[in-house]
Amino acid sequence: MHGGDGSEISPARNPRVTPVRSLDVTDSESSKDQPAKLCGFLYKLAGKGPLRGFKSRWFVYDPRKCYLYYFKTPQDSLPLGHIEIADACFSYEVDAGDEGQFEIHTSGNDFILKAPNRQVMRYWLQQLQQKRWEFCNARGTARDSWNSPTLPDLPTGLVAKDTDAFSFEKPSDSTESVRNEFAMEIAPEGHVGVNTARNPAAQPSTINFSLKQWGTELRNSMSHLRAGKGSSENRRSVFYTSSEEWEMIDPTSKDFQDLATQEYTRKSQLEGNRGSAFTFDFSRNSSRPKRPFLRDMIGPSKNRSSNEASPVECIVSNGNKASESQLKIQSLQEELTRLKEEHTSQKELVRLLQQTLRGSQYDKRSSSTQPGAAPDGMELVREKDQQIQALSAYIEKLRLEKESLHQEVKSLKNKVGELNEQLGMLMETIQAKDEVIIKTSSSHTEESSVPSRDLQELDRLKDSLQGYTTQNKFLNKEILELTALRRNAVAREKALEAKCTGLEAKLCQIESKYLVLLQEVKNPVCSGEQGPAREVISRLLEDALEVETPEHPEHTILKPHAVSEFDVFGFKTMPEDDEEEQLVAKVRALDLKSLSFTDQEVSVGVKWENYFASTMNREMVRTPELKGLIRSGIPHEHRSKVWKWCVCFHVKKFRDTVPPDYFNQLLQEALEKQNPASKQIELDLLRTLPNNKHYASPTSEGIQKLRNILLAFSWRNPDIGYCQGLNRLAAVALLYLDQEDAFWCLVAIVEVFMPRDYYTKTLLGSQVDQRVFKDLMSEKLPRLHAHFEQYKVDFSLITFNWFLVVFVDSVVSDILFKIWDSFLYEGPKIIFRFALALFKYKEEEMLKLQDSMAIFKYLRYFTHAVLDARKLMSIAFGGMNPFPLRQIQNRRTFHLEKVRLELTELEAIRQNFLQQRDTSPEGRGLISDDEEDND
Repeated sequence: MHGGDGSEISPARNPRVTPVRSLDVTDSESSKDQPAKLCGFLYKLAGKGPLRGFKSRWFVYDPRKCYLYYFKTPQDSLPLGHIEIADACFSYEVDAGDEGQFEIHTSGNDFILKAPNRQVMRYWLQQLQQKRWEFCNARGTARDSWNSPTLPDLPTGLVAKDTDAFSFEKPSDSTESVRNEFAMEIAPEGHVGVNTARNPAAQPSTINFSLKQWGTELRNSMSHLRAGKGSSENRRSVFYTSSEEWEMIDPTSKDFQDLATQEYTRKSQLEGNRGSAFTFDFSRNSSRPKRPFLRDMIGPSKNRSSNEASPVECIVSNGNKASESQLKIQSLQEELTRLKEEHTSQKELVRLLQQTLRGSQYDKRSSSTQPGAAPDGMELVREKDQQIQALSAYIEKLRLEKESLHQEVKSLKNKVGELNEQLGMLMETIQAKDEVIIKTSSSHTEESSVPSRDLQELDRLKDSLQGYTTQNKFLNKEILELTALRRNAVAREKALEAKCTGLEAKLCQIESKYLVLLQEVKNPVCSGEQGPAREVISRLLEDALEVETPEHPEHTILKPHAVSEFDVFGFKTMPEDDEEEQLVAKVRALDLKSLSFTDQEVSVGVKWENYFASTMNREMVRTPELKGLIRSGIPHEHRSKVWKWCVCFHVKKFRDTVPPDYFNQLLQEALEKQNPASKQIELDLLRTLPNNKHYASPTSEGIQKLRNILLAFSWRNPDIGYCQGLNRLAAVALLYLDQEDAFWCLVAIVEVFMPRDYYTKTLLGSQVDQRVFKDLMSEKLPRLHAHFEQYKVDFSLITFNWFLVVFVDSVVSDILFKIWDSFLYEGPKIIFRFALALFKYKEEEMLKLQDSMAIFKYLRYFTHAVLDARKLMSIAFGGMNPFPLRQIQNRRTFHLEKVRLELTELEAIRQNFLQQRDTSPEGRGLISDDEEDND
């Protein structure tokens, strides 16, 4: 809802909520071409004072009531409000301050919305126009309020092929002409559709919170509270820049200088240069741009002209000269280091020679002091003198080389100083050229700014012209559609006036007939002939029981509450013979039809739509949220998908151990070989669901599928074979599942849910459950249990069939399938819950009965009078708590031993009786039922 000032109103103040998607059945083939759902994020202007601003909302169009609902997030269960599109008109301004802003005008309220861009805005406006046109033309012409457009998710079972009782009107030629007047906008990807639920729109800089919706937002937050599902992509910062992008760097900054030095060093190492890379001293003049390595940092220009050199090329050429100078200086420094090392080694050699010389002189003196020295000692002295002279000459040579090296070092230092001066001059030249380039570029920009302004103004005028042209076409289309809708409204008004006149005439006729009837009742005719009262009563009953038929369309004017022959599940709604039962059935069908449009049913549909939108492209998992949704009932269009998932979950351990074509193999073996259960199966096929059109005749489609399932199951379980009741379980499963999935559903019920011996010949498990149910009755409903005990009423005669076939043919179809929804998800505990809930539902009426026959007669039919599914589920899941499964299992174990003992005693009595009968001459001619069956 929306207030006059643009504020949003909580749905708690207006509990009438419409589901986002229709709840009807259409042909499965038409659903393949169904267009995408109209939904997506838009910004809505809301709030007051400083909080007023555009807030991101999730909008969903509901085709059944032509409402545009808006939620805070796609996961919310309750909408914040809705916009009535049927009586709305649309407009937008070309010169609006925000691109994509448009307005929706309804009776008394104006809504201002904003799309991400103009394309999305035009798509929304065109789609809303089309939806308004289709709804307004279809309104008032539908034969039954259950008719609806095609659903996106259709059942896969027998119900999906029903097209008898459901149809929708085709658009008229005038509608098509108006819709085709202008080309439709293509749906923009990423902005419209269910897929956009995972990519929420960016929120404007405003507080996305409303004090009026705090209760709704709190409920939505609590109902959808679960672990976050954010991915690494969503956590990426909005300032993230890919590795291929780069931004301009200030060449005067220290970061750039360090980066330049590091880049040069890295390239020098890659090219195999020895030594450490030479690094410039940038601290001498930090304001001067140093760009010797811009070619490595920036790269080639993509849009450079081939006839003139760019500023970057000049900088790179100067940088190359500086790089050559640096390489030369580096090589000189390495040579100087090498010479220093060689000089050090020569010094060490001279020191060693001096020590050797001093040792030789010492030996010479010692030999001269000895008078008796041998002549060869003098020879040794002379050799030492020669060595000393040679070493002295070598030392002199080394000294000269040292002096020459000192001179060379001085010259190299002078060259290094000259190269540094040249480098400084080159850097100053580069700076001067940069300044010239900047001045030239600025002057060129100023010179070219004048014609560019004219071109910009021309482009702006062209865009404005195109925008006004588009606005003109849109407004012309809006005028044409509103005019056509007004003519249609006038025509509908005249048709309604004629209908009202006809109804008044019909009312007068009925009043006249009732007056005649009352007069005849007051003065009855005491004759054997048929009086006029009987004729009047017969005519009144015929009119009341008349069913809508396509051969008499005029009856739809005088019969506003006509009931279809079959309901959505294929069950017959009107009996054929008994007039009293026909009246009761019609009242029941109308009551069920009215209950299907309650606010609770609408809320359940919205919750399921949001659940599937949030779990898109992901498998379903067992969660408390899903359990709560299934307990509230699965919508018709989603039941096939959820049932199939439940069955696959329970029989996964069986299906993993068998081949993929296991069902077909079982069926083939059962058909080729002799099957003892086939005879009984054939007898029960037409007695399964005779009131359902899918199993009404031997040629019905469901009969053959049901036969295949029962034969395959009997071959899989030879100890059970076939038991009466299995046919109904399989038949209900076939309404929403295909043949193989329905077979596995039957396997799940018999082999997973129910205890052993539940469907065997002794029905041991069924008898045990009846005793467990009696214990629960005395605990949960003590007054009613005491009432049954007082009048000796054995209610297990009624409830036994409830447990055996899971309420099939015991309750109305709408409640039956809601029970099966929870049963397939939670298991057999659901049977106990709903059995107790049915007794609790009618407890007060039963307590008023004071006769055992009256109580038993009431128990046989009272379940068909239970129509309010919401009330029944509230009792089952709320009034019966606590309801632990362990308690049921413990009581089953306790009663199982007792029933087995009783059966053993009965078998002993039976055997004793047979022995006595065989020994006595009177009993030899008698044959028991079991023996007759064996024969």
